[in-house]
Amino acid sequence: MPAAEASSSTALRLADLVLVLHAGVVAFVVGGLLLVWVGNGLELRGLNRFVNRLGFRVAHLLAIAVVVAESWLGIACPLTSLEYALRARARAGVAAPDAGEGFIASLLSRLLYYDLPAWVFTLGYSLFGLLVVATWRRFPPRRGRSAVPALDLRQDREPPSA
Repeated sequence: MPAAEASSSTALRLADLVLVLHAGVVAFVVGGLLLVWVGNGLELRGLNRFVNRLGFRVAHLLAIAVVVAESWLGIACPLTSLEYALRARARAGVAAPDAGEGFIASLLSRLLYYDLPAWVFTLGYSLFGLLVVATWRRFPPRRGRSAVPALDLRQDREPPSA
């Protein structure tokens, strides 16, 4: 395999990896909010404990805050920019015009990228960010190891004395 094709292949694989990472970030932001609602709304013990941990909630809030800030400041998403640059490098290294995306990458691209005016994204991200803040107020995170006290099922404990 000539060096140009190997470089193109590597760039394409890296672009696919960045796209999967980007999809993971989106899944964390969107899915994280859904999990907070489900865990608290249905009072699912294990899920409630997980989604109300301060570390999870801070990471979730920071993730959407970065997205909102980027959109308000007119900054392109660094993951999108990196992916596009890698795909451009992959296409430049080979003669074939289809050095773009495989099936999974194409599917993820259709889920992530839309051709809409920037203000639509800024509005959507801002409203979503406000929803995350409102959810924080409705279901505040808990400090410590767990949000819900663990049920002690050990048999070796003596019953409390009266």
